[in-house]
Amino acid sequence: MSDMTTESAGVRLVITDEVATVTLNRPERRNAMTPLVWNRLAEIGAGLPASVRVVVVTGAGPSFCAGIDLRMFSSDGVPGEGRGADPSDPGFEDEVAGYQAGFRWLRNPQFVSIAAVQGHAIGAGFQLALSCDLRVLADDATLCMKEPALGLVPDLTGTKPLVEIVGLPRAVELCLTARKVSAGEAERYGLAERVVPAAELTAAIEQLVKELLTTDPAAARATKALLQQAPARTLDEQARAERAAQKELLTR
Repeated sequence: MSDMTTESAGVRLVITDEVATVTLNRPERRNAMTPLVWNRLAEIGAGLPASVRVVVVTGAGPSFCAGIDLRMFSSDGVPGEGRGADPSDPGFEDEVAGYQAGFRWLRNPQFVSIAAVQGHAIGAGFQLALSCDLRVLADDATLCMKEPALGLVPDLTGTKPLVEIVGLPRAVELCLTARKVSAGEAERYGLAERVVPAAELTAAIEQLVKELLTTDPAAARATKALLQQAPARTLDEQARAERAAQKELLTR
């Protein structure tokens, strides 16, 4: 058994064999996110060993993530962090692209990503959960796309999966009302694959990880890639891609 644990910028990474667990570890701030957190997530994604087949994303304490650390918008900023680029600065979009990298890697077909959500998943926290392939919610979980209520747009790659999962009208309603969505409602909308009692969340994640690891690794990677690409293809294009993937898989 290989085991590796690292922590920096309020994010803990534990890799045990084929499973990586990424924990937002700022419970005193309900795991509110800052640029350092986003950059650390991007570093984890870039450096993840090829042997990892499942990534679990969770939060320490009673909340998954309360969203952006609102001190970012104060005159003093977040203690210990420099102020980000001004929106009028030519480098602003590049800086945000760097933050988005902390979310984008979770779609990699090399592994399956799972968000284990308890308590609050607000704004950036909701977008982090949406970045994962699967979401398992505790029955006390609350989701909310808060950014528009703060005068912002959701810019951490959450808008595409939200629309794909719930449809455009519901996505507009959720974003522009910034209302809170309970775990049960999230499950009805397809935003949660499973909802379990809060006390059983850890056990439910462990069981799901166990189930995912029973699948042949190469078949799992190829299938996830096919499924990801299916919405943008015609039936003929997808059928052709299936044939090619099957040939590659069986002749490897």
